[in-house]
Amino acid sequence: MATKGFVIYLLAGFSVAILSVFFVENLKNGDFKPRFYQSSNVLERVVGSEDKVWPELEFNWRVVLATVIGFLGSACGTVGGVGGGGIFVPMLTLLLGFDTKSAAAISKCMIMGASASSVWYNLRVPHPCREAPILDYDLALLFQPMLMLGITIGVSLSVVFPYWLITVLIIILFMGTSSRSFFKAIEMWKEETMLKKSMKEVPVNSRGELIIDTVYEPLVPKKEKTAFEIFKFNLNLKRILVLFIVWFVFLLLQVFKNDLTACTPLYWVLNLLQFPVALAVFGYEFVKLYKESKKRRLEGNPESICEADIQWTATNLIFCALCGILGGTVGGLLGSGGGFILGPLLLEIGVIPQVASATATFVMMFSSSLSVVEFYLLKRFPMPYALYLMSVSILAGFWGQCFIRRLIAVLKRASIIVFILSGVIFASALTMGVIGIEKSIRMIHNHEFMGFLDFCSSQ
Repeated sequence: MATKGFVIYLLAGFSVAILSVFFVENLKNGDFKPRFYQSSNVLERVVGSEDKVWPELEFNWRVVLATVIGFLGSACGTVGGVGGGGIFVPMLTLLLGFDTKSAAAISKCMIMGASASSVWYNLRVPHPCREAPILDYDLALLFQPMLMLGITIGVSLSVVFPYWLITVLIIILFMGTSSRSFFKAIEMWKEETMLKKSMKEVPVNSRGELIIDTVYEPLVPKKEKTAFEIFKFNLNLKRILVLFIVWFVFLLLQVFKNDLTACTPLYWVLNLLQFPVALAVFGYEFVKLYKESKKRRLEGNPESICEADIQWTATNLIFCALCGILGGTVGGLLGSGGGFILGPLLLEIGVIPQVASATATFVMMFSSSLSVVEFYLLKRFPMPYALYLMSVSILAGFWGQCFIRRLIAVLKRASIIVFILSGVIFASALTMGVIGIEKSIRMIHNHEFMGFLDFCSSQ
């Protein structure tokens, strides 16, 4: 119910914001012509100028400060499973002086690098609670196709929505998700505190497992897995191949679409082809989870199929599909990649923080790399800066995961991940919200068009 209530909050807030466009435009007294934009999301819309601005990579205080911010943002973003694009773009535009389109492209490079190194680290980490991979491939296959489909829808909507509306949507989404995640973290912290108090009198072994009777030793001692055995156990090549095929098909459709004139018949055909691709993969996972869940319920088996602590009924599966599309739509609309919805959503459906972080980062690696390849083909970012900042993010993603996992092992508090997630989203709300409000006020003073834009003319 908490998850559904949160989604209802988002839908209600978005609906009121979108309907207010008509109210705002009707209040205008002047005859102002619409100003059309060619960019595809709020991170790519220009704050001031359409010209490409690529500063030279040279050692100075700005680069040093950007390195520190990029390292901390990547480390916290990957640990929380949200990426950190809401921090990177303001940093690249305000601190280093990039134009907003190039900043968005470099931001995707940073997210891809941090996500890839984080996934590499997580593949070498065992599940904290049971004998299962740290990456939940069932949830990845369930959400990734719908998330990428939603991103396509969001990118199309971002061409039509006015800048001030996107700013309002940023504030509604980020403040809602950060608040919900913060309260969830507090609840988890209290539960962990109670559990630690109750376990003071109970002996545990080095892995944190309860020892009911310390007199008898097990006949066959439990064999500890090596790092390579853990890596092989976490790596499911068959599932990864399916995700890669979906990624590759979406990439081909996007590349072919970039060379076409907007709103032509072939343009719409390539857009619509993404639906059967996404629905086919989702449908396969839908049927699998539904049948297995129904079989276990009939047998009286309470064990969950995957990490999510919900029953996989048809209603819940359709609900997750809509959440995936909503997350992707918001990600495409705001240029965030969808992690700001997927991370909190996995926690809402009962996934433990370690697995939620690893799975969200894994899915985000596919969505961000798709954007990076597309931006590279369009020559949207300078290679020296992209390679440098991506290298910083790769190191940050790996060592951020390493530090937080060790901290959790010492403190025995997985809620730290949720606090970090909430903090990153809140910081993104502040930075992007302030920039968006400043730009919107400037548009009002310049008497610019405040209504919906024409889709075909804005491409």
